Amino acid sequence: MNKLKLSLLALVMLVVVSARADEGMWLLQLMQQQNSIDMMKKQGLKLEADDLYNPNGTSLKDAVGIFGGGCTGELISPEGLILTNHHCGYSSIQQHSSVENDYLTDGFWATTRDKELATPGLKFTFIERIEDITDLVNAKVAAKEITESESFTGAFLNKLAQELHNKSDLKDKKGIVPQALPFYAGNKFYLFYKKVYSDIRMVAAPPSSVGKFGGETDNWMWPRHTGDFSIFRIYADANGEPTEYAAANVPLKTPKHLPISIKGLNEGDYAMIMGFPGSTSRYLTVSEVKERMDASNAPRIKVRGARLGVLKEVMNASDKTRIQYANKYAGSSNYWKNSIGMNKAIIDNNVLGDKAAQEAKFAEFAKAQNSADYLTVVQKINDAVAKTSPIKYQLTCLTEVFFSGIEFGSPYQIMDNLKEALQQKNDSAINANINILKSVFTDIHNKDYDHEVDRKVAQALLPLYAEMIPAGSRPAFYNVIEKEYKGDYNKYIDALYNSSILANQANFDKFVKKPTVKAIDNDIATAYSRAKHNQLTALNDQLGDLPKELALLHKTYIRGLGEMKLPTPSYPDANFTIRLTYGTVKPYSPKDGVQYKFYTTTDGIIEKENPNEREFNVPAKLKELIVNKDFGRYALPNGDMPVCFLSTNDITGGNSGSPVLNAKGELIGCAFDGNWESLSGDINFNNELQRCINLDIRYVLFILDKLGGCGHLINEMTIVE
Repeated sequence: MNKLKLSLLALVMLVVVSARADEGMWLLQLMQQQNSIDMMKKQGLKLEADDLYNPNGTSLKDAVGIFGGGCTGELISPEGLILTNHHCGYSSIQQHSSVENDYLTDGFWATTRDKELATPGLKFTFIERIEDITDLVNAKVAAKEITESESFTGAFLNKLAQELHNKSDLKDKKGIVPQALPFYAGNKFYLFYKKVYSDIRMVAAPPSSVGKFGGETDNWMWPRHTGDFSIFRIYADANGEPTEYAAANVPLKTPKHLPISIKGLNEGDYAMIMGFPGSTSRYLTVSEVKERMDASNAPRIKVRGARLGVLKEVMNASDKTRIQYANKYAGSSNYWKNSIGMNKAIIDNNVLGDKAAQEAKFAEFAKAQNSADYLTVVQKINDAVAKTSPIKYQLTCLTEVFFSGIEFGSPYQIMDNLKEALQQKNDSAINANINILKSVFTDIHNKDYDHEVDRKVAQALLPLYAEMIPAGSRPAFYNVIEKEYKGDYNKYIDALYNSSILANQANFDKFVKKPTVKAIDNDIATAYSRAKHNQLTALNDQLGDLPKELALLHKTYIRGLGEMKLPTPSYPDANFTIRLTYGTVKPYSPKDGVQYKFYTTTDGIIEKENPNEREFNVPAKLKELIVNKDFGRYALPNGDMPVCFLSTNDITGGNSGSPVLNAKGELIGCAFDGNWESLSGDINFNNELQRCINLDIRYVLFILDKLGGCGHLINEMTIVE
């Protein structure tokens, strides 16, 4: 058996010794090879492998999909009803909201099918089929059709996926999108055939005082009392196939949906989560963890903190602005706080020490194997990181300020094309580029953009960036600020936001009426946008081939770690593909003298209530239900109403909205967060501290029934009592 096959075997080797039941984002297609199904059964699972994933039939996999572009959702009725998190549906709720119909504040309940709201742009994606294409990719490398570095690239893998799709029996099927991806740092490759539905309608969303109760204060924290859910529905054509929105479309008749258990749960109960974890970095070296802390997290914390301060002030002053910026604020603040927590947890949980110990153990293994590749790989990674770290710090600062923080700018490439057309007096090209500019102007000044708010953000971020980056490494417009505006950032920003071509309708109409080369050359926003893009290009040029070099080194390192761990199997880093994690319902102790229960109740909602804080407002009707203990069949035996619970499942971003299932595959909750003490978990799993925070399905049903008056939706579901 050659070295490559031995290496692949190391990654999927049968379990001979016990693996930790709670760590691991396991691939469904390798459950049999890695014997993880037997480990799950020892933990308490009552199902067979084919019940979870059956490549030749229907299984739990067929009730779980990608919600939107970055979350998980699950089918909870035979008529296409989707459950996901409130924060996953948040952009859609915001999309439908206005001052007149403030669904963010008031909630939304479609009491009949005809009131369900079409949501343009929203998609739901199932995994139709998974194929192992490792041998095919390796054969192309061996035949020198591609280099090993090229085998990781999107360009190659996308082309290969399309070629294989064109040869497959799925070629002419509606909604099928192929995707090929590397796993184990390119030691394995899989092709996913996805089935994408694009007529998704909003059905139910609790008010933010329920769905975001606790807001940023409670984000990543336990104990939690957040009703973090929303409900949507898939519509299809008469044959159940994907199609664009049409009034004649019908709810999807689903081949599989999740039964819902309201029997309750106890400490130690089996719990598994199926979903789409977005990204982890469990195989980093010490130098790479330090790079994550200093070159990515630290500058992100500083920049986002400044921007969020501006947004919070203006959102508190205006309902219109609050609705406009609600989704932007939520998205930015989530990973701002995550970065803070991660850096703290890396220190508190001694992640650097654990990584150093892993490297020392690997060095002993490499020596025993007498492998030159393994003996030198960590030092080579460290040498490369020493070069990438200062560049990545600058890239983080640049992208956080000028590509994520400040929204306004000019499409300088289109301006260049228009300038060329004007110089050549090409009327056709002039008109074509002006039409593109009109579309860009509309996109910039969209319903969720406020020019004056963005001006305030720029006033905060431009001088902050100058504090973080030395003068010689800033975009060229900083020289303009110094020379032409005497270092006065506000004067420069006012010129940018008042005088540039796309700054307002009057300026734009004047330019479009009589476009000139001189106006383009003098446009401050075009110069600003060109400079920030030029700086981005320059920094990426400085990185050069270092990312490719690191990718190859990681392929070697992760292959070696897999061999070192034998006979225990390895799981690949998350890459937003379908995974399964299993564990138990379990409390934890974050520090000496503190012991948390594994669940919370509505008593905590009343305890946290603060009418003067938007994050801790409690709707009057909900408060009445809680005070009167009007919980119906969803209450605990002692009459309390459960809200959230903890489990040891291994999740990360992308798992938001994932179904939490009991030993029989019945839905008991919806995953929505991790805990503060283990936010280093994307880098290093902490077996004692890491917990998944889940919304109890009984609280979902209670809110739907008692607060939303949506008993008709519950009647669609399969309830197990």
